[in-house]
Amino acid sequence: MTTLIDYRLDGQVALIGLDRPPVNALGQPLRAALAEAFEQAIGDAQVCALVIYGQGRAFSAGADISEFGSPAAFATPDLASLLSRLADSPKPVVAAIAGVALGGGLETALACGYRIGTASATLGLPETRIGLLPGAGGTQRLPRLIGAEAALEMILSGESVSASQALALGLIDRLVADGDDVLAAATDFARTLLDESAPAQRAWRYSDPAQGLPASFFEDYAAARSRRWKGQLAPVLALEAVRAACAGSLEEGLAREQVLFKQVESSAQSAALRHQFFAQREALKISGVSKDIALRPVDHVAVIGAGTMGGGIAMNFANAGIPVTLLELKGEALDRGLMHIRKNYESSVKRGKLTVQQLEARMALITGTLEYADIANVDLVIEAVFESLAIKQSVFCTLDKVCKAGVILATNTSTLDVDLIAAVTRRPQDVIGLHFFSPANIMKLLEVVRGRETSAQVLATTLHLARRTDKIAVVSGVCFGFIGNRMLEPYAREAHRLVLEGATPAQVDGVLTELGLAMGVLSMYDLAGIDVGYLVRESRREAIAHDASYFKLADELYAHGHYGQKTGRGFYRYEGRERIEDYEVVACSEVLANELGIARRVISNDEIHDRCLFMLINEGVQLLDEGIAERSGDIDLVWINGYGFPAWLGGPMHYAEQMGLSRVLAGIEHYREQLGDYGQMWFQAAPLLQRLVAAHQTRIQRL
Repeated sequence: MTTLIDYRLDGQVALIGLDRPPVNALGQPLRAALAEAFEQAIGDAQVCALVIYGQGRAFSAGADISEFGSPAAFATPDLASLLSRLADSPKPVVAAIAGVALGGGLETALACGYRIGTASATLGLPETRIGLLPGAGGTQRLPRLIGAEAALEMILSGESVSASQALALGLIDRLVADGDDVLAAATDFARTLLDESAPAQRAWRYSDPAQGLPASFFEDYAAARSRRWKGQLAPVLALEAVRAACAGSLEEGLAREQVLFKQVESSAQSAALRHQFFAQREALKISGVSKDIALRPVDHVAVIGAGTMGGGIAMNFANAGIPVTLLELKGEALDRGLMHIRKNYESSVKRGKLTVQQLEARMALITGTLEYADIANVDLVIEAVFESLAIKQSVFCTLDKVCKAGVILATNTSTLDVDLIAAVTRRPQDVIGLHFFSPANIMKLLEVVRGRETSAQVLATTLHLARRTDKIAVVSGVCFGFIGNRMLEPYAREAHRLVLEGATPAQVDGVLTELGLAMGVLSMYDLAGIDVGYLVRESRREAIAHDASYFKLADELYAHGHYGQKTGRGFYRYEGRERIEDYEVVACSEVLANELGIARRVISNDEIHDRCLFMLINEGVQLLDEGIAERSGDIDLVWINGYGFPAWLGGPMHYAEQMGLSRVLAGIEHYREQLGDYGQMWFQAAPLLQRLVAAHQTRIQRL
């Protein structure tokens, strides 16, 4: 027997242990070994029942994702065929689930006649999150076990359920207390089944999975989610697969599932989402940071500033069970900040996301103070004050005097030079940028800015802390705006300039949202505050003084007090949450264009797409060439998780690769010539992009 399977007998029960650490991924070698072990047990007259379990900490976390998109995904035995054979077992098969049973791992358990799990086990079908659907019987067996509606919720949300939830749904048959031997319990369960002459496979609890549902259930379900699913293939096909489970026999449904799975597995969207999955893993591999470096303990955090950002950061740590001290200079501001945090938690209670007890437990972890002396012994301080270099430097001078040796000093700046902030301290090696995205307690992205003297230990500690607080951390070097906001500038520049040239804000935003972005760039400025953008520009007028004409319209809106949603007017008018086109903005853009000598014309949607996206991509390529970003996948993670770039397009760098780098370069060169002096100034292709195209490279990487 292969070393991938631990096979042994316990009386009449064959114990088949999956042994491919760390998560027992069901790649072709393990599938082949499981098939061999299963056939051995079925062919052994002494064996009357089987138990399948996972060695180590997981039953199985699912398929080997690296196989998708290659012939290995369907190499013999493919998982669907293997599990169909397992489901046809003439002898009872018990799945003993400890740790996780996810994706193909849960589908393996579903193919068994019976399931038993530890109290701490988690079960789920997360395939739609990487652009797939359960393709080894999950869309057919799960609805027959727990009903179509509950199965759809699991499959389309991609979220896991706890063992107690699984028991209530009927997904597992028995629970085993944590600490008890799940394998022994499963073996005893198998013997009980033999004593009771139980069938190898019981009748399905839901032989008609759609029983009790309205005739229009699937149509209504899709219509209610059409906006959320816009442009996405996986949820649409997953819904179709579950519909097939309700329309015919299991055999017919399994055949339909395979057709749909192969369609989505070969799609560009699935490739893009798998790219994102692997990029997230790669982002934690940082040059000069050893995996076994000693980490600093972080048991208590302080946050300077109790505004919206500071309060969100405090909640982020309290949610992870880490005590936080929130410091403000004025009592009114501190009280207001703490009250806002409580209201946020109360809102979560109303939505059923938290219990009252959890609310109070998290509030108990957050204490307020007006004195720097009260944060002298914390392990990490995060400054979240006004975006002014002088103010932040003043805060760090104080922290340098007050805080203990070994504390990590972090700035939440979104644009400023971390090295200039670190320079006012006597310990620049302990200073790092932690750029949270608002609302910090919800947004997953954390840009970790590595200063010139930031120590490897401080960097490693903050990356570990990001995982503790469920953040997706991406490391950036020091430059204006780091990765995300530096790329935002040329992207936004073209959006603003296109309105001066003849497009409307709604047309520009519409092209971007049609592509799949969560929000158009001009709508985003209205949301963030046109006043905020103006103040950022004012802080660096010297850097853009040679031509800031493209922001003249935004400057004009600022001058009139039209700051966006907060004032009811910006690039759009707002009535409640409704966004309405503002023709005064169009008229203003015509006047400004005339003053600036910009000829107005009809702008095509293709031009909007190319100018905004190509300059976004071009800046990302330049960041990679400068070493600000370590890899192109890091850039994609920033834009997907911080700026609403559609995950199913893989991020701007992956999107460029799918379009073709030569197309991007040709587009930049075209507008450089077409747009006259403006084109000559701004449409300069990144040297790395030119080198990649000249070398016939299809991937964005350093050369």
